Amino acid sequence: MNKKRFIFFLIFFIPFYSFAQNKNLDYYISTAVTNSPLLNDYRNQLLSNSIDSQILRAAMGIQVTANGNSYYAPVRNGYGYDAAITNGAQLQALLTATKNLLPKKYLNLQFKDLQIIGDSIRNASKISEQDLKKIIINQYITTYGDQLQIDFNNQLHDLLIREEIILKRLTQKNVYKQVDYLSFLVTYQQQDLTRNQLQVLYKNDYATLNYLTGIIDTVTTLLAPPEINVVRTFFTDSSAFFLKYKIDSLRLVNNKSLIDLGYRPHINLYADGGYQSSLAFQPYKNFGASFGVSFVIPIYDGGRKRLQYSKIDIAERTRLRNKEFFQNQYYQQIAQLQQQLSAIENLLVPINKQIKYIETLIDVNGKLLETGDIKMTDYILALNNYITVKNLVVQNMIARLQIINQLNYWNK
Repeated sequence: MNKKRFIFFLIFFIPFYSFAQNKNLDYYISTAVTNSPLLNDYRNQLLSNSIDSQILRAAMGIQVTANGNSYYAPVRNGYGYDAAITNGAQLQALLTATKNLLPKKYLNLQFKDLQIIGDSIRNASKISEQDLKKIIINQYITTYGDQLQIDFNNQLHDLLIREEIILKRLTQKNVYKQVDYLSFLVTYQQQDLTRNQLQVLYKNDYATLNYLTGIIDTVTTLLAPPEINVVRTFFTDSSAFFLKYKIDSLRLVNNKSLIDLGYRPHINLYADGGYQSSLAFQPYKNFGASFGVSFVIPIYDGGRKRLQYSKIDIAERTRLRNKEFFQNQYYQQIAQLQQQLSAIENLLVPINKQIKYIETLIDVNGKLLETGDIKMTDYILALNNYITVKNLVVQNMIARLQIINQLNYWNK
């Protein structure tokens, strides 16, 4: 019987435990990427782009069409269309095949254009994914910071409850004055109000995290610490932000080549077969076929080619200017974030030392409080200093993680 209960416990409770364990930062990121309608749109655009390549390949093959036409122009008492023009009547049923003899280079450029479009979609998708991950990580860190604040305030709440019981007993014994007890009680109530406010803030930030991720859930659970490692080496060559300008350059070069090919001779082959008759003479013999070739040789376009070149040159100058401006901003942003990270990390050591001193002081003051050997104003001052420093520790920890998130965003 005990064995059956144990198996039931494993079957029933382990799935819930595993699900809760999976709700870490990676869980929210992967869920957000899966649920994002924008990223799904990019995925569909890539599928559409691959179909465009197949459409282009099909259009370059032999095109076969069936055409039918019947026509009758009656003449009554000499009134009607001129039979020399209309032939009086016409019946046509043809099967036509055409083939555009485009040069292989033209086809390669068309496929290259589709490839560039695909690369542009993929790169835009990567940047959008980075934007989404940055937002999710930022909100996760914010919510986790609320959780840390709540943990500290819960610990502080337990401490103040114990001290309140001791202080109340000592006040009843006239070791402390009533005003001392009331001063402590005000501090205790303020801290309790802060704790309740943090609970509300945590629920709101947690709900926002679910909203951004696309999760429908109103239950709040504990979040695992965000595992974020700072990347200090930056490679602009593989950066999606810089790859955008490279893709734009390739598109302009390809467009210029397409303009050149547009001014080369174009040749088309065609052939048809079927029935075509005016029904005037031996219509049963009017089955036949025809074939031919047509070509177009551009001679003069009024200067459009030169103007198209000018537009591409303007676009290239704009691209270079935008790249230069973005590159300057990029390195400036990286340098600024690295300075901020160094400044925050330099604060961690002195803050941790100070927190140790204040924790020792709180411990000593707590013992003195039990014996009535400390002024209430000194105890409350030490308590407020302890709260301030602990909050500062959490704020610096969260600020450090936020800066790391921004640095990693620019280095993807």
